[in-house]
Amino acid sequence: MYPKSDIIGSFQFRLKAAEKELELFRSGEKYIRMKEQMQAEFRAYERIIANLKKELADAHIGTAKIRRIWMEALDECLKDCEKRIKACQAEYKRMEKKLVRTEQKLDEARDALREWRRKFYEASCELEQEKEKNRKLWAQINQNHENSSIPSSQEGPRKKKIANSREKTGRKPGGQPGHPGHRRPKYTPTSEPVLLPPPEDVRNDPDFRKTKRTLVRQVVGIRMLLDVTEYRADVYYNSKTGEHRHAAFPDGVTNDVNYDGSIKAFLLLLNQDCCTSIDKSRKFLSDLTGGRLNISKGMVSRLSHEFAIRSRKELRRVFADLLLSPVLQIDCTNARESSKSRFVYICAAPEGPALYSARRKKGHEGVKGTVAEDYQGTLVHDHDTTFYSYGSAHQECLAHILRYLKASIENEPDRQWNKAMRSLLQEMIHYRNGLPDHEAGDPQTVADFERRFRSILDQAKQEYEDIPASDYYRDGFNLYRRMKKDPDSYLLFLHDPAVPFNNNLSERLLRCYKRKQAQAVSFRSFESLEDLCDCMSMLFLMRKNGETNLFNRVSAMFG
Repeated sequence: MYPKSDIIGSFQFRLKAAEKELELFRSGEKYIRMKEQMQAEFRAYERIIANLKKELADAHIGTAKIRRIWMEALDECLKDCEKRIKACQAEYKRMEKKLVRTEQKLDEARDALREWRRKFYEASCELEQEKEKNRKLWAQINQNHENSSIPSSQEGPRKKKIANSREKTGRKPGGQPGHPGHRRPKYTPTSEPVLLPPPEDVRNDPDFRKTKRTLVRQVVGIRMLLDVTEYRADVYYNSKTGEHRHAAFPDGVTNDVNYDGSIKAFLLLLNQDCCTSIDKSRKFLSDLTGGRLNISKGMVSRLSHEFAIRSRKELRRVFADLLLSPVLQIDCTNARESSKSRFVYICAAPEGPALYSARRKKGHEGVKGTVAEDYQGTLVHDHDTTFYSYGSAHQECLAHILRYLKASIENEPDRQWNKAMRSLLQEMIHYRNGLPDHEAGDPQTVADFERRFRSILDQAKQEYEDIPASDYYRDGFNLYRRMKKDPDSYLLFLHDPAVPFNNNLSERLLRCYKRKQAQAVSFRSFESLEDLCDCMSMLFLMRKNGETNLFNRVSAMFG
């Protein structure tokens, strides 16, 4: 802080200066000085204003000159602009007319283009449809036993020739040098041997001597002899009662002429098992007996019914055995009764008997009464959805699946899932065939097969989402959907060694019926079809039981 004396001194100086200035104001001298100063400044400002006014006047003059020049230039520009505007307007009108004409032509071109696009689209759609129809027709034409359910026997002249994979050795056909050969067996003579006399030159030449060696050659033939046994019984008359009596004839001897089991078995096997017609069977038997034995057509036609009645007890036992079988193979085929469609079902155990069943309808109505109706084991069948309602587990026939996959490969060459699935199924079947009998596969290998199976199904799903299936060929897509719906029914054979991977047994048995159907063409009654099924079931059972002589067995049943 400043000292108090300095502050007081400062105020004193300021007070003296204020008093002096006050004296000047009181005397008027201050006002005079201020007025003179103001007038001097006023004159200075007047000079400045005069100069500014002069400059402003000069500026106005220059501005007017510039405005005049500018207006002249502007007038020229306006005139030029007007000319250009008129020229532009004329050009605009010309271009507008040209644009209108161009737009009209463009609209016409667009209409024409739209029409061509519509025609092109229609033609493309029609071409695509024709391609799909063509693909469908080719798929139908190229169907054979390798890519469909058509049996090889129905292919006719287009039947594919089976390739011979054996390597040529260059040797001549027949027996090879050094091989002992397979000689015909010799039979016991049925008559006295015929001793051939020596040649005449040998008899007349004393140098020839008889040796201990004898050449034996046989001529084997057959002939049928009628074995007729005649029973005679004297008739006695009672004069008191008027009663006639005679000795009782043996069982089965009821008519004037009766045929034993040998003739019935011969005709039954010839007609039913060898699939010859009734007329041919009768004619053949008549020819064998030199025309002495002529059987009526009615008797031959009744043999199936008689044999079926005699087989019922045995077939009921077979029915019970099939119900207890852990695996059952089932299939169905068409039949004809007059002008009506009928069906034949086959139920067979892989290691056991089989039963043929005639049915008037297919589906669940056809399954009624067969073994499959109450069966609780594993069913092996084709892709008939009816069979999925029966049994506890199911195995699809992979032989059919491989054919369908081959057809899909031929008709959908751009897809990859069908090739991968067919290769995988062949690998699984090869693995299963390489296992010992009744031995399950390795769990890790089976799990890997299942994983790859489902992975291929996912691949198929993606392919059909990217490129949908054609409306004219959907077999591949339908096969994928079936496999996706129940994949376990295609892999059960890997887990259970008792389950076969195909349904070939039932198909082979149905083929036996098909041969009879081809010979008979149509049955006159449904009962005759039922009798045929019972006969075929019994004959198959006899063969399965190892009957060495089927003729003797059937003869015994008739006897």
